[in-house]
Amino acid sequence: MQDLEPKGFLIVDDQPISLAEALKYLQSSGKLQNFILDILRQRIIEQEIETREDLNINPGVIEQSVIDFRLQQQLTDANKFQEWLNSNGLDYAAFHRQVGFGFKLEKLKFQITEPRLQEFFIEQKLFLDRVIISRIVVTDKELAEELHSQLLEGARFDQLAQEYSVADDRIVNGMMGAVSRGQLPDQVRALVDLASPGEIIGPVNIEEWYCLFRVEKFLPAELEGQVKQELENQLFEQWLGEKMQKLNIKLQVNS
Repeated sequence: MQDLEPKGFLIVDDQPISLAEALKYLQSSGKLQNFILDILRQRIIEQEIETREDLNINPGVIEQSVIDFRLQQQLTDANKFQEWLNSNGLDYAAFHRQVGFGFKLEKLKFQITEPRLQEFFIEQKLFLDRVIISRIVVTDKELAEELHSQLLEGARFDQLAQEYSVADDRIVNGMMGAVSRGQLPDQVRALVDLASPGEIIGPVNIEEWYCLFRVEKFLPAELEGQVKQELENQLFEQWLGEKMQKLNIKLQVNS
């Protein structure tokens, strides 16, 4: 290992760049911290995988994954596959280990996050639940009350939004789209939670605005698909963060 430093960490146009120089470049660009965090993150993951005995993957699963990858990437020809390996700085054994590592990492994530996933979902549900709403925003209280009366008498919400609303979404009939319940102002969320689809809410005074809302549809979150994956990722990153906080880190670079 001692011979690597004189030869340079990188060779650019036949000129060596030492590891110390490389780190200084990263520091100057403001990317050193993220670089170090990536190293620590990978070290924690690999050490965890190495020390656990419950992450074994069936070799047949790995082989099938390699076959599927080659089919998807149109690399069934041995020469083309070898060219792809070379272009990515890999040989077959390294690629095989990389695939196996991916399976172990997913299994590690599952084992770490599964015990807390349901509880975490409940904690985050306020922000995961969404509601589709439309709005009319005006600056005059009396106008807002008059519009509310017109709506109760059968006036069309979309037409009034186009004619009177000062919000940019008036051009799409006041449609705000799907909004996280947790992002709604408290006073609006309290009214929305009690409303039924199609019901008019307001006028609600928000700063200098007077707002009318129509609830279009509730979209309650479920612990599956993308929602589940995002929560698993958040829990796993929390676990990594806790591990990092316990590390005693010293950066030592020879100039």
